[in-house]
Amino acid sequence: MKLKDKIIDILKQCYDPEIPIDLWNLGLIYNIGIKEHDKEKSDVEVLMSLTTPGCTMGQHMAEDIKTKVALMPEIRDVSVEVTFDPPWKPEMMTQEAREKLGFDEEINETQQETLETTWE
Repeated sequence: MKLKDKIIDILKQCYDPEIPIDLWNLGLIYNIGIKEHDKEKSDVEVLMSLTTPGCTMGQHMAEDIKTKVALMPEIRDVSVEVTFDPPWKPEMMTQEAREKLGFDEEINETQQETLETTWE
């Protein structure tokens, strides 16, 4: 399994304390940067957003990400940056998150591909 996929699996274990959905499926993770430090360790930079600029749990979520990703044996250092550009909107959620939250409108494949490519 690629390191990025392992990190995504960890991000799916990090939750917004106010919404019972993980940060990855909420669409709050905008980018995962991986810089190989040596052959065994890498540094990771996570760019994320919050559902609202006034969310008071942002620091808590960033620390949760840092703590969990740092436990991976392949990781040397983790940094998490919070941005509001672009602002988060419900359309950024995965279909799984939309269903859990009761959103009726389904995102078609073209919309999902567009959202995913703007994040990477």
